[in-house]
Amino acid sequence: MTDPYSVLGVPRTASEDDIRKAFRQLAKKHHPDLNPGDKAAEAKFKEISQANDLLSDPEKRRRFDAGEIDATGQEMPPRGFYRDQAGGFGGKYERAGAHDSFVDMGGIFSEMFGERRGFGAGGHGAGGFDMSGMPVTYSLRVPFLVAARGGKQRVDLPDGKTLDIDIPEGMGDGQTLRLKGQGMPGSQGRPAGDAYVEIRVEPHAFFQTRDNDIHVELPVTLTEATLGGKVRVPTVGGPVMLNVPAGSNTGTSLRLKGRGLLDRKSGQRGDQYVKLKVVLPEEPDGKLKEFLEGWEAGKAYDPRKEMEQFT
Repeated sequence: MTDPYSVLGVPRTASEDDIRKAFRQLAKKHHPDLNPGDKAAEAKFKEISQANDLLSDPEKRRRFDAGEIDATGQEMPPRGFYRDQAGGFGGKYERAGAHDSFVDMGGIFSEMFGERRGFGAGGHGAGGFDMSGMPVTYSLRVPFLVAARGGKQRVDLPDGKTLDIDIPEGMGDGQTLRLKGQGMPGSQGRPAGDAYVEIRVEPHAFFQTRDNDIHVELPVTLTEATLGGKVRVPTVGGPVMLNVPAGSNTGTSLRLKGRGLLDRKSGQRGDQYVKLKVVLPEEPDGKLKEFLEGWEAGKAYDPRKEMEQFT
């Protein structure tokens, strides 16, 4: 297999996010469903899936970079293998009754390609080709609060199976989940491939996200804005009480620290920003109208004065 970094078109210094984005872009281009009957696209899709499988796993990537495994994830023979294991007479691979210089190379190949690499029955097929199943990709729409809080989401696969997928807390739109062994079945009893599920987070009625922060516009009464007080505010973790300062106005922004989305890499949570919107009662109030008609201070200021400089 070609170098996985070259397959995905990323440098060896690429971040996890760079690798994820490169895989998604290539997978969409070469997916067999989008290229029916195209054997070249099918082969390319398998190649980029194998490359992603290796590089998206931190331990596999470390071992590949260190030369411990090859691009298919198989163990590499240790350096000096032939010299160290078969160099001396009377050693591990000498065959009794044979010429004293005969070394059982069949035993060496058996260890190298059998025990180490799963050669033959139960391992690779003839010629060492991997007969594992093809990976597949899906797109799954997830409700906003399920992605934010975490939970289970049921998905129907094309083969008729139904899976309950665990959605991790803080799952973002466009991120991918790997379901091991849920891809196409392998040949000759080999394991099935993996399934890659791209998460598409559905929009919420009033929550909006910016990175890991959540923004929401909160209606408040004229009394709450003028006199201040505690009001109930929805968050992804459940409602909390927020203190509205006296004299607040439409557009006043208040912060609820740590009430945003979980950053799965850092383990830190974002914040929730609450933007106030003063809302008058739907039915006109006679006393309020009477008060405002006699409220001289209310007629003395012009909230649109600053707009005049732009006209």
